Amino acid sequence: MNNTDIRLLGLASFASMASMRMCDPMLLQWSSDFNATAGQASHVIAAFAIAYGVMQLVYGPLGDRFSKVRLIAWATALSAALSVLTAWSVGIDSLLWSRSAMGAVAAGIIPMSMALIGDQVAYEWRQQTLARLMSATVTGLMAGQWFGGFAAQYLGWRWAFYALAMVYAIASVLLWRSDMLVMASGETNKGPVTLASYVRHLRDFFRAKLVQTVLLLTWVEGVLAFGALVFIPSVLIKDFHMSTSAAGAAMLLYGFGGLGYSYFAKRWIAWLGESGLATAGGGLIAIGLALLLLTHHTLGALSACLVIGMGLYMLHNVLQTQATQMAPDNRSTALTMFASLLFLGQSCGVILLSWSLDAHWLHETLAVFAVSVACAGWTVSRQSPGKQTPAS
Repeated sequence: MNNTDIRLLGLASFASMASMRMCDPMLLQWSSDFNATAGQASHVIAAFAIAYGVMQLVYGPLGDRFSKVRLIAWATALSAALSVLTAWSVGIDSLLWSRSAMGAVAAGIIPMSMALIGDQVAYEWRQQTLARLMSATVTGLMAGQWFGGFAAQYLGWRWAFYALAMVYAIASVLLWRSDMLVMASGETNKGPVTLASYVRHLRDFFRAKLVQTVLLLTWVEGVLAFGALVFIPSVLIKDFHMSTSAAGAAMLLYGFGGLGYSYFAKRWIAWLGESGLATAGGGLIAIGLALLLLTHHTLGALSACLVIGMGLYMLHNVLQTQATQMAPDNRSTALTMFASLLFLGQSCGVILLSWSLDAHWLHETLAVFAVSVACAGWTVSRQSPGKQTPAS
């Protein structure tokens, strides 16, 4: 896999992550525009995550039998159309359904890209290559959260989705014209997917103990880390009196923390190893959340965003690298199940935190999440296989 291929996958992944995180600063704006509570508005984000997670059950078997590049190209093209549909939403219900459809389609981009890297890059270089893809997703996260807040305050939140549609459209055109797709045209599939073969496929996949462990920890990461991430802009707006655009811009620091890890990933890996990265990642997320909750100064809150970003991507990179190797013969299924559990976990975290937000318990719940995520990082480090190749 050459640099051009990775850049194309990165562009599609950039758009996918931007669409995922663009809505975080919009919660209070939706609440005002559609006469809904902040908790009800957050269900739009949970709906995207649930659809994203459930559709991995479909993309996994498809990716193990058909061209992963074609799946990515189709998902990118359909996401462009659904971004426009989201911009046309007339109420909280139509917004929820359009975002659900968008989550279902976008579910085929990042997991399939990671599976493609797993197929074509040796394990000893895979974590570094995945870190390069991660830099694109982190940049998408930063752009989505910043532009989502900026558009909501100055342009109207609908324009954010029109801009997103344009990025998806460009990525789609480039993918359909890429050398990867030309080479994929000669691939043969492994036959139709029947219900019986699908059930046998999943049964055999879930029997592996490493698969069970990695997926459980991935779900926990989704609940604690990615769930908490959605509500950081709300904390910045309410506790530190930031505007919507300023809160979205502040979340760029979260992205810079992730980029800092991605850029120096080779050195971090050599210095700490997988086990040390997992422990440090969980610890940094906990420290960042604690700082956000305890500080009374804007500078402290901004520093918390930076620390949380670096910690989350340390922990996440370890888990996703393990996921690429936990079932080498069924790598698409492995990566889609990884994404499924991550985003189902996030949806659980968002729902739990939305209840706590409406009940005025958000700070206490985030404090529990901080302690729990440190424990989760330590647990990941205990089962990390390091550079060894785990059994399928």
